[in-house]
Amino acid sequence: MNLVIDIGNSRVKMAIFSQHEMVASSVKEVLSIEGIKELTNHFPGTDRAIWSKVTSVDPSVIKYLESTFPFFLELNHHTAVPIRNNYLTPETLGLDRLAAAIGARELFPDRALLVIDAGTAITFDLVESNGTFAGGNISPGLTIRFKALHQFTSKLPEIAADDHWEDFGRTTEEAIRSGVQNGIIFEIDGMIDQVSKIRPGCLTILTGGDSYFFDKKLKNTIFVKFELTLIGLNRILEYNARKNYHS
Repeated sequence: MNLVIDIGNSRVKMAIFSQHEMVASSVKEVLSIEGIKELTNHFPGTDRAIWSKVTSVDPSVIKYLESTFPFFLELNHHTAVPIRNNYLTPETLGLDRLAAAIGARELFPDRALLVIDAGTAITFDLVESNGTFAGGNISPGLTIRFKALHQFTSKLPEIAADDHWEDFGRTTEEAIRSGVQNGIIFEIDGMIDQVSKIRPGCLTILTGGDSYFFDKKLKNTIFVKFELTLIGLNRILEYNARKNYHS
């Protein structure tokens, strides 16, 4: 069995996979040995692990992973992946973007895919039907937009997202909420429309912490998969374990 760890900007997502099937998962604020044991103790056959991280990790956790799992992989820009990467600066490509693209490819092989990750930032990535990562866009996420309006102006308050808002606000708070939330919806729908013109039949997959906030509000048909990055990381682990076995 495989332990998969995705360390993001705001939380840590972990999962246990039995080959291609996710059998358990956990979300923590920080990665700890205790949190790892809490998940893996229920699956004593877990002998392979992979992680992807965007923040620093306690060295004792690294030592524990390296000593506990016979096959341990840290995803970086030199890791072999089961997808062709056409990004001109692969060393700057966010590993979460790459893993999500691979996860989408795992779920929908032989399809052109638009992968939208609505998290701290909103990323739009195109995967060609032949399995090529073609590139994408990066835009500020929901929370960043609210914070930016407050931090870079002298009078606008900082507010939070809300499921209920008007098309046109009648107070400053309503105006901010309407502007930010409608703006993102229009942006996502607009990107889907644009990609559909150049890649007819392209399937859109939405993931990330804010995915459930937007999925019912878009006019376009999409597929939501919150665990997309974890699925991609597991696919990368399986791919490298197989290469290691045959080498």
